[in-house]
Amino acid sequence: VQLQAFGGGLVQAGGSLRLSCSASGGTFSNYAMGWFRQAPGKELEFVTAISWRGASTYYVDRVKGRFTISRDNAKNTVYLQMNSLKPEDTAVYYCAAGMMYGLPSGVNEFDYWGQGTMVTVSS
Repeated sequence: VQLQAFGGGLVQAGGSLRLSCSASGGTFSNYAMGWFRQAPGKELEFVTAISWRGASTYYVDRVKGRFTISRDNAKNTVYLQMNSLKPEDTAVYYCAAGMMYGLPSGVNEFDYWGQGTMVTVSS
């Protein structure tokens, strides 16, 4: 499975961005999908995940109520809508896929990774 993430950019604090991640080379609906991020000088953070049909989602506490993950299995795409962005959301964002029917609980449950897309939030 090949994943390609895009949609990053520069936005002011309080603004919004929508990231997209397109998948190819596999049966997209077989995979739970997730987004991770890595800020400069910091460890990789598991941000959010969605189950294979979208029935279940997970969010790290610091993005709850601001970020929304969704997927369109007909388009082989997962989205991350980010609202009320803060400077601390600045990071490289990665999408990832894990073959399972439930929700992944961490980085080790993801099998495929896309290239990152940079999100910069200015204060």
